Amino acid sequence: MARSSAAARPVTEHDEIRRWAEERGARPSRVRGTGVGEDVGMIRLDFPGYSGGESLEEISWDEWCEQFDERNLALMVQDETPGGETSNFNRLVSRDTAEEAEKESEAETRSATQRAPVSRSKRAGARAQSRSARGTRGKIRTRSRSQGGSAKRTGSRRSSRSSGRSSRSSRSAASRSRSSRSTKAHGAQRRGAQSSRSKESRRKAA
Repeated sequence: MARSSAAARPVTEHDEIRRWAEERGARPSRVRGTGVGEDVGMIRLDFPGYSGGESLEEISWDEWCEQFDERNLALMVQDETPGGETSNFNRLVSRDTAEEAEKESEAETRSATQRAPVSRSKRAGARAQSRSARGTRGKIRTRSRSQGGSAKRTGSRRSSRSSGRSSRSSRSAASRSRSSRSTKAHGAQRRGAQSSRSKESRRKAA
């Protein structure tokens, strides 16, 4: 199986260590206050902007590599992060435990890589649910507007029918009033005619 560039790997070759460090601007250093005489003490790689830089003191690559070999060390380095960016991760370990540390790093990298698609899938599901919820709210608002419009049209039709009935009722009442007045006028005319005939009859009889 090919090793992932995101997995940490052990390096013991001096030239490879120096090339990896210089590509990232790192310098060979030791921890201040450690070491006695020719012993430089605890060695480190000092990266630009490192927050603990004040505790480190730069030394030569020869001094650094000599201490590296005397202590039988290996440098675990990571070339890229899981996101594909250049990584500065490094750790000094015993060469006896370098292989075990490499296996642990590969397992951690595989786990992180497997979690990433799940996370993206969850985000996609959340977005789909959000879109579905927005669509449902839109449908509800559409139905609400449709129902409101229907209610308005129904109310308008009812009002129109009520106005029509009121108008017909008014016309009917007016018609009955005119009919009543006409009937009264005819009655008055008949009574007047009868009274005239009665008077004429009395004159003739006299």
